[in-house]
Amino acid sequence: MQTQAKPAGALAGLRVIDLTQMLAGPFCTQILADHGADVIKVEAMTGDGTRVTGPFCADDAMRDFGGYFQSVNRNKRSIAVDLKTEAGRDVLRALIDKADIVVENFRAGVMDRLGFAYETLRQTNPRLIYGTVRGFGDPRSGESPYAQWPAYDVVSQAMGGMMGITGPDRCTPTKIGPGVGDTIPALMLCIGILAAVNRVRETGQGQFVDVAMTDAVLAMCERIVYQNSYTGEVAAPEGNRHPLLCPFGLFRARDGHVSIACATDAFWEKLAVAIGRPDMATDPDFATNAARVQRQQQVIEAIEAFTSVRTKEEIAIALGGKVPFGPVYTSAEIFADRHYAVRDMIVEVEQPGSATPVKIAGVPIKLSETPGAVRTRAPMLGEHTEEILFGAGYVEDDIRRLRQEGAVR
Repeated sequence: MQTQAKPAGALAGLRVIDLTQMLAGPFCTQILADHGADVIKVEAMTGDGTRVTGPFCADDAMRDFGGYFQSVNRNKRSIAVDLKTEAGRDVLRALIDKADIVVENFRAGVMDRLGFAYETLRQTNPRLIYGTVRGFGDPRSGESPYAQWPAYDVVSQAMGGMMGITGPDRCTPTKIGPGVGDTIPALMLCIGILAAVNRVRETGQGQFVDVAMTDAVLAMCERIVYQNSYTGEVAAPEGNRHPLLCPFGLFRARDGHVSIACATDAFWEKLAVAIGRPDMATDPDFATNAARVQRQQQVIEAIEAFTSVRTKEEIAIALGGKVPFGPVYTSAEIFADRHYAVRDMIVEVEQPGSATPVKIAGVPIKLSETPGAVRTRAPMLGEHTEEILFGAGYVEDDIRRLRQEGAVR
């Protein structure tokens, strides 16, 4: 049983052939699916490699997929195709010829060698938008010396500059917790694809959309570029501080940490009063942001004299709504916070093989007239093979033959 159907989203009517795996590609196509696109996930006969990645529910004996796969493949349909066979390649070509968008994240050249180069596909489907996300981009947009290097989240975080400005001190670069080296490029690719959708509606011509994971991460770290260009400074990790703003970072609480961000002197004045230090709002040594940046440690000590002896909840009562503030949440605290409940950001879905539904993150983009939604759980491997093939014009005998030949599952 699938999750109860919801109204179609803003992208209803678009058909996407999803040839992606791991995180960056599937995250992009899931966003399209969340907003109504018909995303057909074309998998190998053994399935996307993340199907075997946990966590799994304790009572799930089926183990068709775990939490990783569930979290980035909802709202999609699955067909299993063996692209090593001619019949399997014919199936894929038939699906692409009727599609609006193809998304893949293989290494550069893989699809070309299989006979699915963009230049080939556009001959029979000139409206096709072909989206790619690779570690170092596609040679069509500029051939990187690293074009054939495999890449994952940590690689793009490292080479895109993000790790180089993150860490407890200037000598300790640190990996960002979530896979932003994948999800940021996914968002960029999604934007590129939707820009191309707008263009094809005007001209009838599709195009190739290329995102390098490293490029996307660098774009999100924009200040390291202008800092170096304007001043010659090579940015380094700042710990829980900010090089240009103060106070702006994390501060110790009795039961964890809180974030406080006073990007204006007006906010600083309110904070100084709230922590019992109104004198620091008028003292020339602390009244301006420039002065506070020069005396960061003294500012931090003054704030932590207030926060370190109070719980996150007590600090929230004192500062919430007055200055930019937020407690550093654990996942348990997120689950308990009413904000995420009323915003539909913790969504319950069926987990095949388990008697208990599971929770995944919801849709963050809220549209008033055509809202996105988690309409269906992630698909089981080849769950929709027949309906997809019927929709592509195949009949029962064709499907039986394809299965006998091992071209589809």
